[in-house]
Amino acid sequence: MDHKAGQNDRPPRAVPPSIRRALADVTAGLSQWRKLRGLTQAQLADRAGVSRNTLARLERGDGGVSLENLLRVLRALGILDLLPKALDPYESDIGRLRASEQLPQRVRPRSLTGPRDD
Repeated sequence: MDHKAGQNDRPPRAVPPSIRRALADVTAGLSQWRKLRGLTQAQLADRAGVSRNTLARLERGDGGVSLENLLRVLRALGILDLLPKALDPYESDIGRLRASEQLPQRVRPRSLTGPRDD
C-alpha cells in the first residue's frame, strides 16, 4: 500500500476545546490588528510575502498554515515582538519561581511507575 495513501485513511484527530478557543482568539486578533492598521487582506498578504489565500485561511483558523507564515504576518502587522515575549517562560509565575535553577541540556522521560528498588 502507498504510504501516503495510508496516512489519509486515518480519521482526523479531534481538536480539543481549549485549542479551538485559542485558535478563535488568535484568528480574531489577527483580523482585528489588520483592520486597526487599515489594511485589506490583499495589502497585508503582499506586505507579509504570503498569498491572499494563505492570509484568509489564517484569519479563518484553517489548519495547515505554517508557523513561518504566521510570523511573516505578525511582522507585517508590526507585532512580531509580542509573540516571543508571550512565550518567554520567565514572564510566567512558574518560570520566575524556577529562574534560579539551571535548565538541563536534555530532558529524559520520567518513570510513570515511580522509583524502582533493584
